[in-house]
Amino acid sequence: MLRARACLAVALLCVVAASPAVAMTAQELFDDGNRLFRDDLYWAALLRYGQAADAGMTGPLLDYNTGVAHYRAGQHVRAREHLLRAVESPGLRVVTQYNLGLNAWKLGETEEALRWLRLARDQQDNARIAEYAREAIARIRANEQSADPIVIEEERRQRESDFARLELRGTMSFGNDDNVFRSADTPYIDYSDPAQPVVTPEVVSGAFMPYSLSAKYRVKAYEHENFFGAYRLAGRYYPDEELENANEFVHELSFGSEYARHNEDKGRTREVFSAFTIAQHDQVYYDPDDGSARSVDGDLIDERMNYLRYGPELSFRQSHERLAFGFDATGQLWNYTDTEVAPEYDHEYFIVNLYTQYAFTSTSLIRVAGAWSSRRFGDRRAYNLDGEQLPANEMLRYDYLDVSLEARQRITRKMWFGVEYRRTERTDEFEGYNDYTRDQYGVRFYWQFGYRFNLQAGGAYQLYNYPRAYAYNDPNLPRKTLERLDVNLEISFRMTRHLYLVLSADHFEKVSNDIRIAYDRDQFALGVRWSQ
Repeated sequence: MLRARACLAVALLCVVAASPAVAMTAQELFDDGNRLFRDDLYWAALLRYGQAADAGMTGPLLDYNTGVAHYRAGQHVRAREHLLRAVESPGLRVVTQYNLGLNAWKLGETEEALRWLRLARDQQDNARIAEYAREAIARIRANEQSADPIVIEEERRQRESDFARLELRGTMSFGNDDNVFRSADTPYIDYSDPAQPVVTPEVVSGAFMPYSLSAKYRVKAYEHENFFGAYRLAGRYYPDEELENANEFVHELSFGSEYARHNEDKGRTREVFSAFTIAQHDQVYYDPDDGSARSVDGDLIDERMNYLRYGPELSFRQSHERLAFGFDATGQLWNYTDTEVAPEYDHEYFIVNLYTQYAFTSTSLIRVAGAWSSRRFGDRRAYNLDGEQLPANEMLRYDYLDVSLEARQRITRKMWFGVEYRRTERTDEFEGYNDYTRDQYGVRFYWQFGYRFNLQAGGAYQLYNYPRAYAYNDPNLPRKTLERLDVNLEISFRMTRHLYLVLSADHFEKVSNDIRIAYDRDQFALGVRWSQ
């Protein structure tokens, strides 16, 4: 869709001459109209421009801003009337020609639109407007091609097939993992072992293949509602047999309904999603010091981390022109493999998330969210204040409270960045041994350059504060410390309509005085992605 680039900066650089008393009142009304326009309140801006005209303001600048406001408000006939008057001004001619072209396209007058846009393209006074005009002409030509009778017939068939639709996505990559088993890079004394041995971890690197596949089949039940079934497979495969303990994958099957209703006149959208999900996760429970499968008294417990999880989820979102709010709720049972010689990780998981966001302008927004969640274990004992898991202790239960604040700013039409702060408090419901607070600071960046390249980058730093837990759960050692850093980068190149070449890089870093959980890891991968 073509969008007008309202060059209201012109309005801020000009002064309308009139008598002092009348000019002041009209100018104030005009400036207020510009402010309302910048806030996307086009009808209010038009009211102010009209009042400025009634107060005595005239001239091409007022006509131009009024015309652009009418365009944004969808009143294209009135927009043309004002823009045709403004185009006579030498200072506004180029930008007005460009906007007249966009407005004519909205009116369905293709040849008229191209005539104005060619004038804006061929002028030598404003290179930026000339580039915008070239882009607009290219899009109009592309739209004309899509209006070919063969294309129209295909679109008709597509609409008829919307009753049932299959979506497929898949990614396959090949890369390098420089710390396959998340091993510490320095020797340490294992204070959790009564013998307190000196452990020298072995950091192993190797090739790996991350992959994912998803399929979703929708059936349109009602005008605004679909029923669906979906399947997802994701994991990592290490070709080297010596690294096979690092292989992991998850299968996930879900089915449910999606409801979405849009009211374009009032700028409102309501979305409701509900589903029941079943997932199977498999990975080897290995020792990070050497990658070997863990055992207890000679009995392997390598399947201890395999689990089946299932349960319902529900989400609701209501959005207006500037304000949006909603909630997400999930309840799941996590059933881990029973190894008999070690406690199971079986637990119930619940989470409720509430959020609201407000767009101050068309390019900036702020989002506030709060969540409560809980993990309630059925076979794991909690720790007492001496760091011991005694048989008499209660079953482990962690409750979490989470609040976050996120701000996003669009820099250009194809570039934006965001910053986030998140505060999490975990409560160990037995004696509070594993309580912690976590502060997270994050940043995200997105840039689409050209029509084929996309760049996404982000990072998050987390700082944990444990008021009671000890390093190695040994009361003779200092309080446990933990910091974490996650950084990721992805660059994609669209080779065809559905096929992308994807380069990704990830850096993970955990620093703690409990060396068992400290590690650095870098992963790089190059692959292809199919999206239909």
